[in-house]
Amino acid sequence: MLQDLENNFSELEKKILILQKNYKNLTEKLSELNIEHEELKRKYDEEKKKNQVLAEEQKNIKLYSAISGNPEHNRLMKNHINRLVKEIDFCIAQLQNSGL
Repeated sequence: MLQDLENNFSELEKKILILQKNYKNLTEKLSELNIEHEELKRKYDEEKKKNQVLAEEQKNIKLYSAISGNPEHNRLMKNHINRLVKEIDFCIAQLQNSGL
């Protein structure tokens, strides 16, 4: 009976050591994954900013192309001018309503 208890205790002790080792390994892996996640997040943010800059550059190139008379972008230029005119009309209306 005492021998069985000692064997059970010994087995429990081995299992506890294995669990502690697994816990340590998992916490280290979690730490590594958190670092990797932060790095990937930083890279994503950088790429997102680059993408925004490129999209703005592309928009400007199309606008410059339309201004220079490229027939493919005439519609873009007309839309841009119409948008600017609407903004100006809106500003004028606000100034008139405010009494200036």
